[in-house]
Amino acid sequence: MRTPFQKKELTGEPDLHVSRRTGPTRTYVPVYADHLPPCNATCPAGENIQEWLAYAQAGNLEAAWQTIVRDNPLPAVHGRVCYHTCENACNRKYTDTAVSIHAVERLVGDTALEKGWMPKFDAKESGKRVLIVGAGPAGLSAAYHLRRLGHSVEIREAGPMAGGMLHFGIPKYRLPREVLDAEISRIEKMGVKITLNHKVTDLAKEKAEGKFDAAFVAVGAHIGRRTDIPAKDAAPILDAVELLRGVELGEKPRIGKRVAIYGGGNTAMDAARTALRLGAEETIIIYRRNREKAPAHDSEIQDALEEGVKIHWLRTIAGVEGAAVKVEKMKLDEKGWPVGTGEFETLNADTLVMALGQDSESKLLSTCKGVEFKDDTVAVNDQMMTGCEGVFAGGDMVPYERAVTVAVGHGKKAARCIDAWLRGTRYESFAKNAPASPERLHSWYYTQAKPGEEPRLAGGERKGDFREVVSGLTAEEAVHEAKRCLSCGNCYECDGCLGACPEDAVIKLGPGKRYKFDYEKCVGCGACFEQCPCGAIDLVEDKADVTTKA
Repeated sequence: MRTPFQKKELTGEPDLHVSRRTGPTRTYVPVYADHLPPCNATCPAGENIQEWLAYAQAGNLEAAWQTIVRDNPLPAVHGRVCYHTCENACNRKYTDTAVSIHAVERLVGDTALEKGWMPKFDAKESGKRVLIVGAGPAGLSAAYHLRRLGHSVEIREAGPMAGGMLHFGIPKYRLPREVLDAEISRIEKMGVKITLNHKVTDLAKEKAEGKFDAAFVAVGAHIGRRTDIPAKDAAPILDAVELLRGVELGEKPRIGKRVAIYGGGNTAMDAARTALRLGAEETIIIYRRNREKAPAHDSEIQDALEEGVKIHWLRTIAGVEGAAVKVEKMKLDEKGWPVGTGEFETLNADTLVMALGQDSESKLLSTCKGVEFKDDTVAVNDQMMTGCEGVFAGGDMVPYERAVTVAVGHGKKAARCIDAWLRGTRYESFAKNAPASPERLHSWYYTQAKPGEEPRLAGGERKGDFREVVSGLTAEEAVHEAKRCLSCGNCYECDGCLGACPEDAVIKLGPGKRYKFDYEKCVGCGACFEQCPCGAIDLVEDKADVTTKA
């Protein structure tokens, strides 16, 4: 139990909920206050994770799914490819391990596909038409949310299939295509029109000719970056995005037995793992910085290593001659930047794959007056609108982190901003309470609970095989995992405050209605605050307006 003025265990800051003084003058009084769960606070798609986990732990998977799809139209996809920042923030890790949120979301999403559930929405038709360019995660998300808001939506996609980098950048062993296609099909069934093999080159013209009231551009980053490498009679040099795209389209590129990949991001890891599945006997990643500075997520690096991919950290390619790749060893300077050592080595490679990042195609916006460009991105305001009235942009087109969940979040926000603009207003997000920090919780209340583990193919089983590497939890395992949620910052009616109050000042209002305080009886002892396991009670200075409002 915390004592007055105790230092917070995790941050070292003073605990401001300090007084237990009673007597002639009551110093502090308790108030019920919902705080933002850290999982919700860190989800780029803006999901109410705590709410849908509560439905899942009760076994009501359909209600859990309907809650997820208020914010995210692709839960089965996200349960597989999201890097789950929510789990990094989960307070459960201070008790044992974080809740495996992505695994529960995957089970809920897969169950929805099996059962054929459809999102519930009843918006009236607005009569407005919106053009979306690009059927990647940002475009699909924007279309979905605009449709839920009652607008007519058409997506125009340059490629032969919808999904964007979900199809062409994430291999099948991470995201089975039947899952992706089913979630896209559901969006179409809601009334979203998707036109494939239609490359938009002049947005202003297409917007005008189609009599669209607004447009959202989210074409993704499909153009591989290049760098100048001295090459003489070099072995084949491929772009990583082109390699992955070709495999998706059924091509079987001849890559030889030894493949070198230049780059340290997630695309480099996917290219290396794909090469092994195409028959390469050895794949080597060459990256100029160390593992700690690599842009790839650590889980992606670990998966690559498990499959036998070799990674040469602190190396850069100095030249290529035939099958010989000349590599310079690097070292980190005092600021952590790689610098050359003048020491070289030679690697042999039948194919060199460049994975140095991707740029987006922004030329289609050149005819829209007022649009500002910076490098390969487009400037937008806080409403996600470009400098051209009625033209919005998101996903890889704008200068934010490039990730599937970020793109889906952009699509949702853009839809709300477009909806507000079409109605002659501005979109304003609602105020949120402070996050529920781990210091607010009382871990003594919770018992250790072993997390569920998703089955995985062993590293040796994956070579030459595009089967999905990770399998999902069963329904029973997912419910168990959901029950590990601590409900950080939000009362779940455990009756602890009711039992702890020595003055009978806590009044139970009934199932789902929580409690209230009787301040005529409350002496401000703080017993309720000290026992609240989820930190849903604050102690505030005793002022007349506090007790009057209560």
